Amino acid sequence: MKYFSLNNKSHKVSFEEAVVAGLAPDKGLYFPESITALPDSFFANIENLSHEEIAYEAIKQFVGDEIPEAELKRIIAETLCFDFPCVPVEDNVFSLELFHGPTMAFKDVGGRFMSRCLAYFNRDKDIKNTVLVATSGDTGGAVASGFLGVKGVEVIILYPSGKVSDIQERQLTTLGQNIKALEVDGVFDDCQDMVKKAFLDDSLKHKNLTSANSINIARWLPQMFYIFFAYQQLKKHNKPIILSCPSGNFGNICAGIMAKRLGLPIAHFVASTNANDTVPRFLEKGDYDPKPSIATISNAMDVGNPSNFIRIQELYHNNLSEFEKDFSSYSYTDAETEIAIKDIYNRTKYIAEPHGAVGYLGLKKEMAKQPNSVGVFLETAHPIKFLDTVEPLLNLKLPIPKQIESVLGKDKVRTKIKTYEEFKTFLG
Repeated sequence: MKYFSLNNKSHKVSFEEAVVAGLAPDKGLYFPESITALPDSFFANIENLSHEEIAYEAIKQFVGDEIPEAELKRIIAETLCFDFPCVPVEDNVFSLELFHGPTMAFKDVGGRFMSRCLAYFNRDKDIKNTVLVATSGDTGGAVASGFLGVKGVEVIILYPSGKVSDIQERQLTTLGQNIKALEVDGVFDDCQDMVKKAFLDDSLKHKNLTSANSINIARWLPQMFYIFFAYQQLKKHNKPIILSCPSGNFGNICAGIMAKRLGLPIAHFVASTNANDTVPRFLEKGDYDPKPSIATISNAMDVGNPSNFIRIQELYHNNLSEFEKDFSSYSYTDAETEIAIKDIYNRTKYIAEPHGAVGYLGLKKEMAKQPNSVGVFLETAHPIKFLDTVEPLLNLKLPIPKQIESVLGKDKVRTKIKTYEEFKTFLG
């Protein structure tokens, strides 16, 4: 399998080269040269397959022969070492819980898969890769956990000061070893811009930089796995499936659309956003006009210029009318999100966190247009990560899961920076 840059389709690289580089030299995101749909028999029999078997069939064409079958299956088994349940919330509405992994966020899947691919590629090399990560919430912790102790890899995580929750911050600042954290005086977009600028800085080439954000294909593509798992669980309802993703950098929903290109029968996708409404405005006005990100209670979605939207456009060959048949996007305020959290709990006793609540709102809006459907929204992180929001709203005390207990007593270690020059000096 070859990958081309979305800025220059004549620039092509292998899977390994795309993973190691993260971003193309021209700043373009990598995209697979071809996509071959899976056979109908795979979907007809999907309920009888294990998660590992489903994931292997979904990903193998994108890896090709660059990782041997046995090694790829080992990587997948180590990646998928936790559950992905579709939990009933109300009639025909389900929550796909993606927070049962080691850092209690959906990004555990991509973080674990990418770290193990990179470790395989470095197995016989005496080199050191520097993994750069910009995080608006959960990416940092998931990548830190996934890469902790990986040979030949140093991880540097940039996060916006005061704009991640205390638990999220602890997950990326307390591990030590090969994990370092930079607290940036700015918003997520500032962190992401620094990372992208570093990739294009010739004076940093000796650092062998790569990214573990969803711009990296090894972080993005495995996010297809749990979209397949959702279909596996909901297939029995024999209704069109609407899938709503709380969306920031648009990696999850882009992976869902890739799964559909592989033949997965998802009828409609909803990108549910907070006040950072670049894509809803694009669908309404036809003008892609990114703006600086706004801080909200659903902080992992505080992205003003979502990186993966260009991949979605490529998946639809930039055909807006075809895109709109499969895709809707709605924006919600913090006030609407808080009302949803309380309403869901009061009616069903299900505890949603802010990102899942935004996904729920978008799902319900779309299901009102398509009533003969079954819907699933992604719960992308455990409510404990947002206890300052959830506990007062619901007037309850959340129990501390064991995954979180391990970081609560540790000291935060981070370096504060304001400018790219300070970032560059830190990199050395």
